[in-house]
Amino acid sequence: MSSQSNIPDAVAAIRNVVLVGSSGSGKTTLYEHLLKSRVPTYRGDKMDAERAAALAVASIKVGSVTVTILDAPGHPDFVGELRAGLRGADGAIFVVSASDGVDAATEGLWHECAAVGMPRGIAVTKLDDGRADFDAVLAGLQDIWGQAVQPAYVPVVSDEKITGNLSLVSQAVHDYSSGKRERRDATEDELATIEDYRGALIEGIIQESEDDALMDRYLEGDNLKEDELVEDLTKAIYTGRFFPVVPVNSLDEVGIEELLTVIKNAFPNPSRHRLTVSKVVSGKIEAAEAEVGNPSGPLIAEVIRTTSDQFSGRGSLVRVYNGTLKLDDSVAVSGHRSLFTGKVDTAHPDHDDVDKIGPMSVQGVGENTPTPQAVAGQIVFVTKMTKAETSDTLTSKDAPVLVNTWNLPEPLLPVAIHAATRNDEDKLPVALQRLAVEDTTVHVESTVETKQTILWTMGQAHVDLLLARLKDRYGVQVATEPIKVALRETFMSSVKADGAHVKQSGGHGQYAKCSIEVEPLERGAGFEFSDEIVGGVIPRQFIPSVEKGIRAQLEKGVVAGFPVVDLRVHLVFGKYHPVDSSDMAFQMAGAQALKEAASKPGAVALLEPIDTVTVTVDDQYMGAVMTDISGRRGQVLGTDADEAHHAIIRALVPQSELSKYAIDLRGLARGSGSFTRDFYGYEIQPQAEADKVIAAAKKGGSE
Repeated sequence: MSSQSNIPDAVAAIRNVVLVGSSGSGKTTLYEHLLKSRVPTYRGDKMDAERAAALAVASIKVGSVTVTILDAPGHPDFVGELRAGLRGADGAIFVVSASDGVDAATEGLWHECAAVGMPRGIAVTKLDDGRADFDAVLAGLQDIWGQAVQPAYVPVVSDEKITGNLSLVSQAVHDYSSGKRERRDATEDELATIEDYRGALIEGIIQESEDDALMDRYLEGDNLKEDELVEDLTKAIYTGRFFPVVPVNSLDEVGIEELLTVIKNAFPNPSRHRLTVSKVVSGKIEAAEAEVGNPSGPLIAEVIRTTSDQFSGRGSLVRVYNGTLKLDDSVAVSGHRSLFTGKVDTAHPDHDDVDKIGPMSVQGVGENTPTPQAVAGQIVFVTKMTKAETSDTLTSKDAPVLVNTWNLPEPLLPVAIHAATRNDEDKLPVALQRLAVEDTTVHVESTVETKQTILWTMGQAHVDLLLARLKDRYGVQVATEPIKVALRETFMSSVKADGAHVKQSGGHGQYAKCSIEVEPLERGAGFEFSDEIVGGVIPRQFIPSVEKGIRAQLEKGVVAGFPVVDLRVHLVFGKYHPVDSSDMAFQMAGAQALKEAASKPGAVALLEPIDTVTVTVDDQYMGAVMTDISGRRGQVLGTDADEAHHAIIRALVPQSELSKYAIDLRGLARGSGSFTRDFYGYEIQPQAEADKVIAAAKKGGSE
């Protein structure tokens, strides 16, 4: 971090803030009015599905300071875009609807920001709603997030309408009753209101800024100056432990300038960004140190978002943390997600490359401004980079480091797709590859056993968006189909069976007979073959043929077309013909013997894959979640609680019952639930379910 007494002017005059909040909080309306406050002719972006799902970025001037505002999607399905906004910003404004309060997703995001010390403020919207009451909203916020939540302004209400804000720092009134913002002195009644709130604000500011000298003066009754309070407010916000509240009513512009003033005067500049970096040593990551906020220092930047267009190609939204990014520079590009997550992502393999910086632009209000360079703290859009992907680090080639990744939730809603036509079939692989590059929260899986293409997504809104992009952006029509679960077949009891392949119709014939005994093995044991032939009833050269035929049939299945596992086959007897026996004949006989063994009543059962599921949910929904798990044929293994008093439920659940669980859990726990799943093993499928699968397989085979 750069010394605060030696910050370059270009960096000191930058603020990067992200607006976050749930859908319906008024966040995007606030974003539009913040931009309109500086560009009156701005009419806003077209609100469609793409706009609602994407991070919006624009820079405006607030006095001598350039404020870049990032509007992150509120829908939980678009968490990748939300993370992009958080990565690019130096502080967050949580937008809370006065009438709706804080939902579970917003509360969870608050705790994530707290874990990394991100500075935060709160904008309270929709105070003109008939159900809204500022004091009640403030009390609710303090109940959830603590007494460090304090108003910087208090709304002025006249005839049940907000007409302005009282500044608790300057003790002035920002009056909008005339239709435009005017600053005036407070009346006696307004001063009394200010006094009711001001003490808690000042004490919170001084306490979190750890300014003992100012605290002593305050306790002694000294009249603290506005600039002193603003300086300490900046320190308090930077700690990530003090959170100013600004009431806004963007439809009447009330609070817009006040919010911008707080961002400009009290939010940290980029030199104070908490950046955590690592270096790769012998295939492992080790903590490293990095300078931040120095345009003359070594380059450290990160691709926070990637877009892909069939006409203009790949575009990268890049946040520069240190150094200066210049047009036509060659930079080191490093991506090593697996070292941070512990999981290999085939769509985004680890890589170290060199890429060339293409044309850059600063995203303004309604238009982009080309720029030949971007200094520490700036967020720019770069085109024509071919190697860099989202979360990749850009550095000087002689000083490589990795910006630590902010882990994303796993996409846990699968949807199976297939191309609608042969022409679409040719275009689909390339389109899916581009989707995966652009959106790090979608995983593409091509299953070998079920021969399906699976998109792993964040939720139904994410599914709808991806399918629309395939159609509209890449010209690929796809259809969805039910998810197929990769079952297994196994023997439940020891059985004996004979197999024969005899054909003698003149000329060279085919002759092979064998007798086998099938013995079930414990789960996960695989397949064993035991040669128990004596007396040469099957010549030695044909015994491997019998095994080969049995193994081939194991792969094809014996009742429903799924691989057969966990058994031992004893080859005990057979017959051969000195002329007509052959390798192929004994393969066929071995396969026939296995099918004959499977035809015995009750000999074979289906095994279904089971996942270990860990659900984290608010305590109040614990009972409902456990009941739902039981309804999914799940087995609860145990429960626990975390530091935030969430219930943690561990259970074994069949994969076939989890295909829509991401949607169902969200509804069941009103957005407060999350879960992870890991493969556990295979267990016997209930006979009623197995009968349906076998019947479907027989019907499909006869068509």
